Amino acid sequence: MAVAVATVAALGLAGCGSDSGSDDGDGNVSLDLLVPIYGDKTKPYWEQLVKDFEAKNSNIDVKLETQSWDDIYNVMTTKIQNNKAPDILELDAAGPAYASDDLLYKADEIVSPDTYKDIEPAFIDSAKIDGQAYGVPTVASTRALFYNKTLFSQAGVTAPPKTWDELLAAAKKVAALGGGVYGYGMPLGSEEAQAETSIWAYGAGASWEKSGKMTIDTPQATEALTFMKKMIDEGATQPDPGATDRTPLLDVFIQGKIGMIEGLPPIVGQINEKAPDLDWAIAPSPTKDGKPVTLGVADYFVGFNNDADKQGSIAKFLDFFYQQDNYVKFNDNEGFIPATKSGADSAASKPELKTFLESLPSAKFYPATNPAWAQTSGAFKDLVGQIQTKPVDEVLKSIQEKADASG
Repeated sequence: MAVAVATVAALGLAGCGSDSGSDDGDGNVSLDLLVPIYGDKTKPYWEQLVKDFEAKNSNIDVKLETQSWDDIYNVMTTKIQNNKAPDILELDAAGPAYASDDLLYKADEIVSPDTYKDIEPAFIDSAKIDGQAYGVPTVASTRALFYNKTLFSQAGVTAPPKTWDELLAAAKKVAALGGGVYGYGMPLGSEEAQAETSIWAYGAGASWEKSGKMTIDTPQATEALTFMKKMIDEGATQPDPGATDRTPLLDVFIQGKIGMIEGLPPIVGQINEKAPDLDWAIAPSPTKDGKPVTLGVADYFVGFNNDADKQGSIAKFLDFFYQQDNYVKFNDNEGFIPATKSGADSAASKPELKTFLESLPSAKFYPATNPAWAQTSGAFKDLVGQIQTKPVDEVLKSIQEKADASG
């Protein structure tokens, strides 16, 4: 993402238009739709939704393209370089960031007023640029602590930890079981180090942005990373967190070899599928003092203003997506929390989502619409794992320098 978004920003392309998918002059409209792949159910869902939509809107042809999360940022960079931006894009908060190049419709221009009012305001607000929303949230999630109840029982841990000190104590007890068992899974590798670090830093009261500037090297972040280093140094984590990515580490948890790890709602489905006999539960993310706060993330639809004649068709398609049955099925397939009020009411009946839903009011988000965040996030991925061998102050200073250089 860092490379792709930074490349687009450097190009400074404004008001680009697509040379494909235009109105053919007789009332028919073609829309290019680009979405990321979350799992095996993603593409079949979109293929059926497009088919159902076109059956009810014979004058609108939706051209679906799916891409992996590894590829979609580079794909978007290439499309914009070649003046072929899709009409509708689903992406994380890097999607609304395209508004900085005047490429997007406003959020309330790509859905109906009724749909817009049904969306939880916190998710819209989290991706505003200069107070204006350009993205319409598709899915939402927070992080929570997954823990292995069997390992807890064997180690004499009676309750999930609420504070860092309790987390360290519990993790050390679990790690003492031996046999390849680790107390706490801390992924600081290149896949998602910025997420693990944010969970800890937010738990100490840190914020990565103030008045439009990246604020990485702060007392709160120092305190968080110092405790993370303490976890590593005292053997409470897996070996070499700086070389460990989130996905393979979650697989180790699912295999029953990790006591605790931060996870997303879709992990519930993975556990149920891969390890139905695993005895596990979910608790709020531990923080410095036990006060609730966690990392929140959301993905968004954005509409590119390639052709003013398409705006109504874009809104018609997105309204169709947000219809209750269609939208709930999408979230059920992917295992995420709905970003709409009506969808949240439906999800509330699912016990496995209870902790995630309850954590939404205290969630803090990445400053992802800040142009400097892409470079900053990349710096976390490259450098934060060095706390294993370098002083925390030195690591944070290096990340701050990278952030400042991008601004």
